[in-house]
Amino acid sequence: MNATTADLRSWLTGSLRQLCDQETTSGREDAGLPALRALLQGLGATIHEQPVAEGRTNVLAVWGRPRVLFSTHLDTVPPFLPPRLEGEVLHGRGTCDAKGQIMAQLGAVRRLLAEGREGLAWLGVVGEETDSAGATAALGLADRLRDLRVLINGEPTELKLASGQRGAQHLCLHCAGRAAHSGSPELGHDATWPLLDWLQRLREQPRPADPRLGPEVWNLGLLRGGEALNSVPASARADLLVRTLPGSTFAEEARRLAPPEGSVDLRLDEPPDRYPEIPGFEHAAMPFGSDAPTLRALVPDRTVVLAGPGSIRVAHTLEECLALADLEAGVDLNHRLALHFLGD
Repeated sequence: MNATTADLRSWLTGSLRQLCDQETTSGREDAGLPALRALLQGLGATIHEQPVAEGRTNVLAVWGRPRVLFSTHLDTVPPFLPPRLEGEVLHGRGTCDAKGQIMAQLGAVRRLLAEGREGLAWLGVVGEETDSAGATAALGLADRLRDLRVLINGEPTELKLASGQRGAQHLCLHCAGRAAHSGSPELGHDATWPLLDWLQRLREQPRPADPRLGPEVWNLGLLRGGEALNSVPASARADLLVRTLPGSTFAEEARRLAPPEGSVDLRLDEPPDRYPEIPGFEHAAMPFGSDAPTLRALVPDRTVVLAGPGSIRVAHTLEECLALADLEAGVDLNHRLALHFLGD
């Protein structure tokens, strides 16, 4: 490792540990603002802060008149896991999702600035893990970003460019029954059995697949029924999260397969999105969602890239981590992407 590489690794590792030292679970993102401000000031950025809610602030950093915008999110999922370095791997909450993305992007900015390039911006948004309030609010920054050619959104994609992302539907399936004493169940109507049968019918339905987005899948996230052990349940509910493909019929199938006492409430319906293929970069389908579909509206022609170091397999787990070699490779990837779109 030469002196330049060693200096970069030291800066990346130290800065990432400082960011991960702060607990910024969704709703308390501002706990990380002091460390983030210091990092951006050290890179000579012009900083704009956009309050979104109490304790939640978007951050836009600008170098010149931006043509390339890097972006990722400031919040993490609970629980907070303090960072620890084990050999060449940094463990802890946010290491890959998404504070590692911050450093991979700012590392590329640092290198581009050293090469005498400007026309760059970096955006950190709040709430990606919950309500995406930050991404929605960030559209109000469009006047500062009129010349954008691309948005490069950072998520752990194993250094591949996402070919797109599936949509998201939250369906609430509800069955109504009639309560009765458990000793006389014939006097009531148990709401849980028709719900379980309904879910089984849904499980038996084949799901489509898309060559660029992957398979349509659904998750039974919450299942509730009854009020007491010795009472026949008068109500039962299942909450499903469906990762949808274009033309999805899942919600219609759920209604078609419903029992007489069943109803379907569609609580969330975010459409799938496809991203352009960039020559010279590896692409792959990704199993997760992001703020990219919202934030791409900041770019006049909506060009967006979703990419970054780390793996979604460890994000949101107690084993979240990022290898330092992958972090450095993320800097290289973001540097190459920026040069492709700066085009000069």
